[in-house]
Amino acid sequence: MDRDTIVILDFGSQYTQLIARRLRELQVYSEIVPPTTTVAALKARAPRGIVLSGGPDSVYEKGAPRVDRRVFELGVPVLGICYGMQLMSHVLGGEVKRAGRREYGHAFFEARDHSPLLHEFASPAHVWMSHGDSIEKPPPGFEVLGASSTNPVAAMVDGRRRLFGILFHPEVKHSQGGMTVLANFLDICGCRRDWNAASFVESAVDKIRAAVGEERVLCALSGGVDSAVAALLVHRAIGDRLTCVFVDNGVLRKDEAAQVRKRFAEKLQLNVVFVDASRRFLSKLKGVTDPERKRKVIGREFIEVFRKEALRLGKPAFLAQGTLYPDVIESTSVRGPSAVIKSHHNVGGLPKNLKFKLVEPLRELFKDEVRAAGLTLGLDEEFVYRQPFPGPGLAVRCLGAVDRGRLDLLREADDIVATEIKAAGLYRQIWQSFAVLLPVRSVGVMGDDRTYQYTIAIRAVESADGMTADWARLPHDLLARISSRIVNEIRGINRVVYDISSKPPSTIEWE
Repeated sequence: MDRDTIVILDFGSQYTQLIARRLRELQVYSEIVPPTTTVAALKARAPRGIVLSGGPDSVYEKGAPRVDRRVFELGVPVLGICYGMQLMSHVLGGEVKRAGRREYGHAFFEARDHSPLLHEFASPAHVWMSHGDSIEKPPPGFEVLGASSTNPVAAMVDGRRRLFGILFHPEVKHSQGGMTVLANFLDICGCRRDWNAASFVESAVDKIRAAVGEERVLCALSGGVDSAVAALLVHRAIGDRLTCVFVDNGVLRKDEAAQVRKRFAEKLQLNVVFVDASRRFLSKLKGVTDPERKRKVIGREFIEVFRKEALRLGKPAFLAQGTLYPDVIESTSVRGPSAVIKSHHNVGGLPKNLKFKLVEPLRELFKDEVRAAGLTLGLDEEFVYRQPFPGPGLAVRCLGAVDRGRLDLLREADDIVATEIKAAGLYRQIWQSFAVLLPVRSVGVMGDDRTYQYTIAIRAVESADGMTADWARLPHDLLARISSRIVNEIRGINRVVYDISSKPPSTIEWE
């Protein structure tokens, strides 16, 4: 089915993903593309509007990312945010200079003219700024819409060409009225508000049928929400031509294999092949301490196991995976000049001679959108709201060398964390909560004996989509129960610490 789309040109802002997320919250599909995307390619996407993101550069610096002037001649509304506004001004004949005073963080914005972009925007407003330049003179044909305390041109418009610029970041929740601005832009673009779970499921099923034809598909079933929703989408599209393969790679959570068998094979009646490859994976991981190497090893072995099963099953042509949009964003240069943070199991480490064609029906979704699709497909809420689990599993939560003994310690600690978080009624409101085994031993005392044992770090974060996160303020009595249980019930652990780092600057996982 056709859908209205907003294309976001990414100039390297840390908030680019939030722009996409906010537009989708307003029920309009958005996608991020590099600024090097050609005008022809943009036109082929037939967007209803284009957003130019912020970025860390100055438009007058050598090597700063640029935009083709013809983008502003496509006949669709364009919204420039921060660097995007400055770049629009620079390209179209305005004047941009280094500001006498930089604006980072909270600032006041006052609207001077409530054009359609600022319709029902409450002014003055606290907004979020992140720039060191200012527009001294807007381009010919533009009018000033608003100013901040240090920038006389903090919003501008060319009504005839439907070109808009704002210096603050409406996508950041610190900006009052930010969603109003974005909603107004969508109205200016004439977008239908029909991007939702039901419309996605319908579209995804049609795409899978068109891509797969009469071929058969293997689905990489991990037991998590992503692969489960991917499997159900493929099953709805092609029925019994789907075979799910569950690989026990030795770095799974406690009792994971048994739970997968009960939920998917017995309850949902999917055709699931179980493969115990734990010895193989742990052998390949022996002595590997570098996080990226762990991910690459697991990704490579994962595909090799699938190759072997494919031969046994008669070589299905397609492999289905639960790759999500944040995985794609963080693992590739799709954001143009933005930096690669880390590779992901689903999108990194795939051998070049991969024999399967990939089916990735969730590749354009954020996590909460996957959950909404899961509910639409009939999955129960308890499972749909299961916390995310990394593709490389406990291997990236077992810091340093990975071996069966240390994994067993981590598995038990992780199970205690999950059990106590659920008992406290906090599991749903926390994005992720888990244990990390540190490659550190410390001295302790148990009874009258000296101990020299490992340390467990507890990680719990709150987030909307995993792109940014803040550490969860868990009750002290809850932390005390978790610590007491881990130290008393797991022989080999004598110390528990709590991680109070946010993302950024940290990532959610330790590796």
